[in-house]
Amino acid sequence: MKIVTANDLKSGAVIWWTGVGWSLDVNEAADVGDDGAKVIAREEGAQNAVSAYVIDAEKDEQGVRPAHIKERIRAFGPTVRLDLTVKPADANAVNWVI
Repeated sequence: MKIVTANDLKSGAVIWWTGVGWSLDVNEAADVGDDGAKVIAREEGAQNAVSAYVIDAEKDEQGVRPAHIKERIRAFGPTVRLDLTVKPADANAVNWVI
């Protein structure tokens, strides 16, 4: 699957295109297929997001997982300390990144 990620223009937070808007949760990311460039042009033009780009990802029963480790770190947080991940109460959060 192909998903779109960017940074929120106001906060700088990592965000994911859901098909109707942006979310802080990668599990809400929508498969954009071949329409990623259209989404990016529209959303950056409307100044809803900056530095948007399309990435490869997989979706299974546990959710959406970006294919590249850089994007997994952006989605779930750093690997060095569990308390800095997006899900600090989830002991398996680090396993999602690596």
